[in-house]
Amino acid sequence: MKNIVLFGPPGAGKGTQADVLKSKYDLIHISTGDVFRFNIKNETDLGKLAKSYIDNGDLVPDQVTIDMLKAEVEKNPAAKGFIFDGFPRTESQAASLDAFLKEKNTSISGMVALEVPENLLVERLLNRGKTSGRADDQDETKIRNRFNEYETKTAILKDYYQKQHKYFGVDGVGSIDEITKKLQAVIDNL
Repeated sequence: MKNIVLFGPPGAGKGTQADVLKSKYDLIHISTGDVFRFNIKNETDLGKLAKSYIDNGDLVPDQVTIDMLKAEVEKNPAAKGFIFDGFPRTESQAASLDAFLKEKNTSISGMVALEVPENLLVERLLNRGKTSGRADDQDETKIRNRFNEYETKTAILKDYYQKQHKYFGVDGVGSIDEITKKLQAVIDNL
C-alpha cells in the first residue's frame, strides 16, 4: 500500500498533480479542505463540531480533523493507498496519522513536497486569482502571509519525515508533465 503525503506551498500544483497521481497509482485522494467542506455542508456530527469552532473564530482541534480523515480512510477499505493533501499540518497530526495507519497495518510511504521559488508562486497565484475569482489569490500581501504560515509549519514536518527517511523534495518548476515525471521517479521508488 502506498500512502503519500503530498505537500507544497499554495500554487505549487498539488491539486493538479494529485489528480494525475491518483489515476496513475490507483490511489484515493483525500483533500482536507474537501473533507471539511463535505462534512460541514452535509451537517455530519463532525461537520457540525468543526463548524462550531470555525464560527467562533477558533482553529478546529486536531482530533476533529483526524476523526474526519479516519472516516474517509474507513470508507475505502479496499484502497491501494492514499494521497493525503493538506494533512498533516503539524507534528502532532503527523504522529496521530502514523498511529492510525499503524492500526491498519500500514504507514506513510513518503512525504513528497513540491518545491517552487516564492516569486514564481506569487506570479502563479495572482494569475489564478484573475480567473478563479478567489480573493485570497488576488492580494500579494495575503499570498505572502500564506507562504509564511506554510514555511513555519512545513519546516517542522520536513524534519519529522526526514528523521524517518521519508521526506522527498521535488522541483515543482516546469510543465505539468515534467513535474509529474519528477514525482513518479520518487513515488516509483517508495
